[in-house]
Amino acid sequence: MDESDSEVNREQSVLWNGPGGRAWVEAQAVLDAMFRPFENLLVEAVASAGPMAQVLDIGCGTGSTTLAMARRLGAQAGCTGLDISEPMTALARQRAKREGLHAACFVCADAQVHAFEPAGFDMIVSRFGVMFFEDPVAAFANLRRAAKPGAKLACIVWRSPPDNPFMTAAERAAAPLLPHLPPRQPGAPGQFAFADRARVTQILADSGWADIDIQPLDVRCTLSEADLMRYISRLGPVGQLLQQLDEPDRAKVLDVMRPAFAPYVHAGQASYMAACWMVTARQP
Repeated sequence: MDESDSEVNREQSVLWNGPGGRAWVEAQAVLDAMFRPFENLLVEAVASAGPMAQVLDIGCGTGSTTLAMARRLGAQAGCTGLDISEPMTALARQRAKREGLHAACFVCADAQVHAFEPAGFDMIVSRFGVMFFEDPVAAFANLRRAAKPGAKLACIVWRSPPDNPFMTAAERAAAPLLPHLPPRQPGAPGQFAFADRARVTQILADSGWADIDIQPLDVRCTLSEADLMRYISRLGPVGQLLQQLDEPDRAKVLDVMRPAFAPYVHAGQASYMAACWMVTARQP
């Protein structure tokens, strides 16, 4: 990643090039399967938008959505995945090489400041990748300049913590044992930064996008009970803190968290409703 990129969203860069990024790499298969319904929605949105020469996937992570678009669109379209995490983009490149998907390429950079080719993309998409900007107006203005006139933006983001009790169950359960667990700050960079629809509308309007539309999107996600425990012990604020504890203390926290997820588990399968926004707009 270019050094100037990392100077802006430094906290996010440290997280996603450190423990956060490594955890996502290790959990790649679990996360891909759990979030596949969202991947399918974005691939269909791209495929139905008309002929595509270049598509940009923001916050591409380990590349699942970018690769799925490349498979669907074929060799005639280029699919670029961009992420601030070197570990994740490195894995994405390996996956593309293994599949022989030459239409997919991956860039490790910060979308807020990256020097995109002006008017280079027919469509910009993101699955949970645009909520981490220090200055979201600057970031979306930069993305708008990278879009061709008339190009569409389609992003899936999380709604509020109360709308997503599964995603916050670990924090609620573990808080008494983890006094240093950082509280969620409304609007701060992170998973729920775009929970407020009015705020997201204003961000896009201030950054120059037109035809802004934000609709609720509720999607059923599933994973095995075994994968659930791997997920909550490695990912999210609690998962990151757990990596800093010794084994006995980590086991205590996990024992406290398990009952919190019991309502979501049936016959060895965990299932929950993900409450999101589908955000679309157009480069005027």
